[in-house]
Amino acid sequence: MRVLGINAIFHDPAAALIVDGRVVAAAEEERFSRRKHGKRPVPFSAWELPELSAAWCLESAGLTPGDIDAVAYSFDPALTTDAESLGLRDPWDHLRVDYARRAPQFLAAALPGLDPDRVRFVPHHVAHAASAGLSVPEDSAVLVLDGRGESASHLAGVYRDGELTTLAAQRLPHSLGLLYEDLTRHLGFLHSSDEYKVMALASYGTPRHLGLFRELVHADGEGGFRVERIDWNALAKARTADGEMTAEHADLAATVQARLEEVLLDLARWTYDAAGGPATLTMAGGTALNCVANARLAAEGPFQRVWVQPAAGDAGTALGAALAIARPSGPVAPFTGADLGRGWSDDELEAELRRAALPYTRPESIAAEAARVLAGNGIVAWFQGRSEYGPRALGHRSLLAHPGDPETQTRMNDVKGREQFRPIAPMVRAERFADIFDGVYPSPYMLFVHRVKPEWKDRIPAVTHVDGTARVQTVHTETEPRVAEMLAEFERLTGLPVVINTSLNTAGRPMVDTPREAMELFGSAPVDLLALGPFAVHRSSAFGTTR
Repeated sequence: MRVLGINAIFHDPAAALIVDGRVVAAAEEERFSRRKHGKRPVPFSAWELPELSAAWCLESAGLTPGDIDAVAYSFDPALTTDAESLGLRDPWDHLRVDYARRAPQFLAAALPGLDPDRVRFVPHHVAHAASAGLSVPEDSAVLVLDGRGESASHLAGVYRDGELTTLAAQRLPHSLGLLYEDLTRHLGFLHSSDEYKVMALASYGTPRHLGLFRELVHADGEGGFRVERIDWNALAKARTADGEMTAEHADLAATVQARLEEVLLDLARWTYDAAGGPATLTMAGGTALNCVANARLAAEGPFQRVWVQPAAGDAGTALGAALAIARPSGPVAPFTGADLGRGWSDDELEAELRRAALPYTRPESIAAEAARVLAGNGIVAWFQGRSEYGPRALGHRSLLAHPGDPETQTRMNDVKGREQFRPIAPMVRAERFADIFDGVYPSPYMLFVHRVKPEWKDRIPAVTHVDGTARVQTVHTETEPRVAEMLAEFERLTGLPVVINTSLNTAGRPMVDTPREAMELFGSAPVDLLALGPFAVHRSSAFGTTR
């Protein structure tokens, strides 16, 4: 069975393709359109479809729209009620629902040859749940939390033999995701986009409003929760995008982060009991990208294992919707890696280098060449294999740097044009993880924070956040041999088993996806080496300059 999954309704439009139970391709529209998050998260944009990523998914499998057995659209307009009855503030929300109802016709127009009768609506939170619960081989409890779906903001359930049983769902307007979005907006950031900045800022503050928030935000004991209206201005003055960031702002971020973690723990414990005590909790929804909360759930919650979908935000509902439709026809393969996007052969990469007239070499080992540059405190643009599905750079579209220089965080944030309070993350070979970090293992998708062991904090200061943690990616030789080789060679040269890994992009732009985009970034930023597949382009050779 060939199922094309589509996410288009809220933000981060994406497409995914499943053929006979196997994920063949998945990609976010932003990587093609070069518009960050694909589009603005407003009702007026709900008609916009991931046309480019959907067309690529089909092309990558040698299929045409007419070959598709079903299109799974991750929103069911039949489940909606009007925004006013939900207590939502957007008077134009009805447009979103109307556009969703017309999605079959929009899709048929975008993908000529597609039969609109093959479009099937999948409830938004069921799509989130399937992206997680159907991606692991074992039965699991599932917890979904985000801003909103059709008329709810949460789902608690359990997967047994590939079948979802919903145990609880929280009706809007109560929403932990919208609570965090409101705070994001109040702090001068872009909602449905910059929530991770609030999480980073929280580490600099003290949760001094926690008593108040325990009254305003709390679990209800029945699998759901309540979020009362909050007077943000009474707690901290609203900040503009270019305004000063104060201690009051950091304290407010710390308060909401701490309360979010507490309520998530309450919900996880309720779900564990209601689901009958399974060993594994799977998670999706935008809130599941909060790696600080995930780490606390893993450490203090009742589950032996917590598994978070790497594309936990709305982009992942394209995959989840497709899985939900494909599963009744037979088993689906477990999720094995986020490298589901576009890739290029060595010949194609070399042709792009020649077209750009860039001087390049093909060293015996690009991993060793990169490690040598990194050991000299250089910055490496690392472009390898297929691009990642989801918001994390996982060694396919990455900027790499030396973790031992305390100035590296400032340098990297300057290169990327980011706020200086933003942490940068480490990657480490799996076999060295336990020597340096404490916390969830394995962690191949950078979705948990880990405690840096005391004896390592001064050795890798660039990746040790102000609270003593780091968001670690464990690198496994069997799945990422080239990255593992680079890490091993860097350790041989420096004695440090850790390398900084951040996304290959600059602020406000999507991650680099193509060779041309990688070369453009290399030419416009102080990067010392472009490692493009097996090829090396050094700044000194290309431009006659060094940093």
